[in-house]
Amino acid sequence: MAIWDFVKDAGKSLFGSEAEAQEAPAQAPAAAPAPQSDTDRKVAALKAELSALGLTGKDVHLTLRGDTVVISGKARDQETLEKLILAVGNIKGIAHVELAEGAGTEAPAAAAAQPLFHTVRKGETLSAIAQQYLGKASRYPEIFEANKPMLSHPDKIYPGQTLRIPQG
Repeated sequence: MAIWDFVKDAGKSLFGSEAEAQEAPAQAPAAAPAPQSDTDRKVAALKAELSALGLTGKDVHLTLRGDTVVISGKARDQETLEKLILAVGNIKGIAHVELAEGAGTEAPAAAAAQPLFHTVRKGETLSAIAQQYLGKASRYPEIFEANKPMLSHPDKIYPGQTLRIPQG
């Protein structure tokens, strides 16, 4: 079991405000199905985000406990697993991502290397991060590619965002 920490108040706003969540059931028509709990609504939003990013797996399951997302099941490979961790961790309101006991990848990992993540600080660029981890600022496209589809442009990173650093 592994746990990664994220900046809870940074990231994509996926859950809406508490006020919006409380208003939604009041606006539902009388014949509508029973309203989802707040936790169910948030898990559904997380799953929809993963689906939109193309990071779903048939055996990957999410559980939300407060501000912690627990990932269970098997991702396609190590890269996909790391992207799953980042995709849910970089959501506003999520402070921790935990990999459940027995969770991992369908394909055996070549080496049981721990993922290398970096949390962006104010004023940092992908070039500066590449210089720090990869030894050359010009290698920033490698970090950009390692974080697709969560990143749409190399200049669109923000303080508090956690990025995957490619190894090797």
